[in-house]
This record gives sequence, C-alpha cells and structure tokens, in this order.
Amino acid sequence: MDETEDIAEEPVARGENRQPIVSVLGHVDHGKTSVLDLVRSLGSERQASVMDREAGGITQHIGATEVPAKILNETCAELMQGRPFKSPGLLFIDTPGHHSFASLRNRGGALADIAILVVDIMEGLQPQTIESINILKQTKTPFVVAGNKIDRIHGWRCKKDRSFLASLEDQREDVIDLFQKRFWKLVGQVSEHGINLERYDQIKDFRQSFPLVPMSAKEGEGLQDLLTVTVGLAERFLEDRLTDTLGPAEGTILEMKDEIGMGKTIDVILHRGSLNVTDTITVVSADGPFDVRIKGLKRARGMSEMRDAGDRWESVDTIDAAAGVKIIAQGLEKALAGTTIRLSSEEAWEEARKETQVSVELDEEGIVIKADTIGGLEALAFELKKIEVPIRRATVGPVNKRDLMTADAASNPLNQIILGFSIEPNNEVRALVNQGDESVTWIGGDIIYHIIDQFEEWKEERMKAIDAATRENLIYPGKLLYLENHTFRKKGPAIVGMRILGGRVHLGQRLMKVDGTAVGQIRSLRSRSSDELKEAKQGEEVAVAIMGPTVGRHIEELEQFYVDIPESHVPRLAKVELTELEKEILEEIIKLHRKEDHFWGRRHVA
Repeated sequence: MDETEDIAEEPVARGENRQPIVSVLGHVDHGKTSVLDLVRSLGSERQASVMDREAGGITQHIGATEVPAKILNETCAELMQGRPFKSPGLLFIDTPGHHSFASLRNRGGALADIAILVVDIMEGLQPQTIESINILKQTKTPFVVAGNKIDRIHGWRCKKDRSFLASLEDQREDVIDLFQKRFWKLVGQVSEHGINLERYDQIKDFRQSFPLVPMSAKEGEGLQDLLTVTVGLAERFLEDRLTDTLGPAEGTILEMKDEIGMGKTIDVILHRGSLNVTDTITVVSADGPFDVRIKGLKRARGMSEMRDAGDRWESVDTIDAAAGVKIIAQGLEKALAGTTIRLSSEEAWEEARKETQVSVELDEEGIVIKADTIGGLEALAFELKKIEVPIRRATVGPVNKRDLMTADAASNPLNQIILGFSIEPNNEVRALVNQGDESVTWIGGDIIYHIIDQFEEWKEERMKAIDAATRENLIYPGKLLYLENHTFRKKGPAIVGMRILGGRVHLGQRLMKVDGTAVGQIRSLRSRSSDELKEAKQGEEVAVAIMGPTVGRHIEELEQFYVDIPESHVPRLAKVELTELEKEILEEIIKLHRKEDHFWGRRHVA
C-alpha cells in the first residue's frame, strides 16, 4: 500500500499517541451507516440506530463516534490473541459522501487518518465507490475495503459477533464458491483503478495491497476483523501522524447548533493539539475570520455519537486530540461547518482568511447554488459539474435577495433557478420564488441526489415548454409540389392541390419559387376530406389557398415551391431538432437567398 509511504510530508513534534480518525465512505445503500451502527452497538453503552433518522436513510451531516481502547480490545481479543492495541481508541467520522470527506481537510491532507470503504459485495463497484477510491488515492489516505452484505450470498450462515474467518469455516463448499466468485469479481473491478485488493488474511505485504474484510453489518458478523485490520494499519503505518499531537490546536467544524441552555455551539473534531476553557480560537465565517473565547467544552460520554448524544454530554476543562468536542462561545452563529478552528495567532488568522474562499469554479452565466456548509456546497457543485451544469453563484447560508436577483438576471431561462442543499430561502425570498413560468424556481432538499433528479426533471420540462413556445411561432422549412390536374380556382385566392415533398407548411406562411421569386401567402389548408388544417406535413396532399398568384400567369402545374423562411428564424432553427430532409431543404433555401445576399442567415437577427 505505497500510498502510506509519504503520508507525513514534514517533520512533526511527537507527543503521546492519539486515537486514529477513521472516515467511513461508500455508495448509497451499500451499508455505510449500518457499519457505523454496528460499531456503536459495541460494549455496554449501546446506542440506537441513527439510520432511520437520516433523510431517506442516507447520512447527510457529519457525525463522530469515539470507541475507547477497552471496547476495542474486548471486541478484537480473539483475533489479537489477547494483545492490546497501542491506540487509546478509534474516532469514527461519518460523512455525507466522498465529496464532503474530500473537503474536510487539515494541514496533512485529509482529515481522516484512515478510511473504511464500504462496498456491497453483491453489487460491486458503483460510481460513488470509484470516486471515493480516486479521492482516497489523491489524499494518500490508506483504506480498508469492507465487503459488506455477505449475508445475501445464497446459503451463507451468519452469527452475531463472529469473525469472518470463523464464519468461513462454517460454510458449505458450494456457498464458499459463490463467495469466491463475488470476491474475484470485486478484485477485478478494483484492479481497473490501480488498486491491488486482497483478502486481509492472505496479504503478505500491506504496502503493496489493500485489505478486503468480508462482513455483514446487518447480522453483526466480521466487525472484529474490520476493527483489527483498521487499528493495525493505523498503528503500523501512521505513527508520525498519530504522534503529531503537540503544537497549536486545530480542529474541523462538523456542525453549528442552537442548544437549549447553551446557545450557539459548534461540534468539532480536534485533530491536533489541546484546547482549554478560556482559550481564544479563530473561526471561519462567510465574511472572513473572527475570534471567540471558549466558555465551555463538552464531550459525549461513552459510545455516544455526537449528533445523537442528547443529555449524555459531560463538561471538561481540557480536551486533547484526537477527539470530538462541543465548543460553547459567544458569536458562533457565524461559524461555517466544514471549516477549521485554530488556536488564535497571526498565522491562524491568515490561514482562516484563505479558507473563506469557497473552492467552486464559477461561470459567467449559470445557476445559483446554496448549502448550509462549505462541504455540502462543494458536494452539490461537484455533482452539477459532472452533468455540465454551469454555476454563476455559490455561497453558504439561507437563500437571500442577492441570490434571487442573480438567478432572475440569467439570460438563459434554464439558469433561472436556485438549488439548495440542507438550506431554505429566507422569509423575504420564500414568497418570491416558484410563482409561475416567469419567476425564479427554487429546489431544495436534504439529499443531493434527489435535488439533482428534481433539477433534471425541471430542466426537461422547461426545455419542452421553451421548445413548444418556439415551435408555435417558428416557420419551418418546407417544400411543395403543385400536382397535375389539381387546379380548383385560378385566383383570388388561387386554390390548387399540392403534395408536401418535405418538411411542413402552416397557415399564414409565404411561398416562393425555386428561383427565389415570391409567390404569395397561404390562406387555408384542407385535407382530401375537406377538413381545415393548421399544418400539413411531409407526404400529405392538401388543397392550398394562396393569396397573390394567378394560375397560368404566376404559377404552373408540376412546379415546386419553398416555404419562405424569414432570416431571423435561421439561428432559431439551428437550436431545434430537424429531420435530415428538413435540414436539406433549409440549406437549399439558405443557398437561394445567398445568391442575392452573401451574409443571409449568418447574422444574429433578433
């Protein structure tokens, strides 16, 4: 696993070992939150599942769970043969997705020391899994693959708290064969992305291969294998990071909350140094850095997950890395989730100032996006860029009047929309959006993928509406043949039988000869059954009443005619879908006009 070779890029001051920070990543529905629920069920202080409280079962905000060494040693005693871990525990962070993981950074790269990539062994790699692998490689974060859902292999027998190795010995040969097929398929998929994956118990050199730990988060099997491998890798390859505990405190804000009796607080992962009550810290806001004085520090007791601790908080005077901590101070309502808090200094202030710049690429023309955190904003922007949606404005916080004005000023109607992740419009704006076809549209939600789906549905409907409006007034190319022996009236208007050779003709359109001579205007169209028509298409034969010409003087039987398209309609026709024959007829009409005017149809005529 050569990504671990140069994880520490600069000399570090060594302190006592801190607990490794572990991030859990994975494709939607592959069991990421189930793995964390299983972790939280360990030991005597069990926690209820948080999955059912997450929007759509998908974790949307970042939580943290501390697993103390005592519980780790008890859980992994069988595989560790009684040897204790050196680490004081594990600190799990649960991210909304791989993009948020990438945005939670510290000075050493990713915030997490090591990651667990959860993959449904029955489904294999999915788009988010691949993106997670790429980000883990870019940030040089070592990771373990949790091959989840082995319980779905036909005939597999699970037993709670049992190790995978013990479970494997209890399976029938035909079931083991089914497992091996899934395993080797996953190995092949991962190898296409430059990763050598091996079952953890068969690896000879952990620097060359990434470990796969088969497990069932649902049935509680294989967790001790996963924890043993995760802690073992961290202790073996990340010593420099885990002893880099000295120096000015740094932490990442997971969430800002309004707590009863405490006011505005921030939940923070402290990944370096120590914090004390009365310390002054530098915090990042949308308007730049600001300093606050710590009034209180609280940490969750036992195995509590920070978002879910309830009344299980205890006050402390000092907190040491790595730990999850709730910070109480005045003025925290401006703090941005996903940013770094630092012990105050000139250097801290300068670093915080740099961090206020949101790393979303903006376009001169595009949509407006909003989110409650920088990580969420970047995650939404990432998904939109994948489908080539331009972004004009991207900011953190409630949708405001400036956002509305930016969206309203978009020249392209497909950009007159605001998308929001875990955020709402303020009261002033709420009454002004979604009021009809001409107003700015607002789409918000707690699941990015749902927001994208709704946006694409809206875009498709908006395009149809625009296209329909365009088509209603747009003059399409058409070519007609005056049929022999089909003269019903010679003039005032002339009524003759015509076949539509290609394209279409409408009431009110003007016709011209193939040499460019103007003929007259269509006053009516009738089918063979004498029904009045608004439009006639290729192949149809209709009676056409034309005001202007006289049969025998201006037009003759078997003569061909074109629909005379206004020059201003040419650029509009380029934006709609035409048949191949319509395109050919349009080219013929353009060539005809360019005999008289070389620039005809090339000008952008309003």
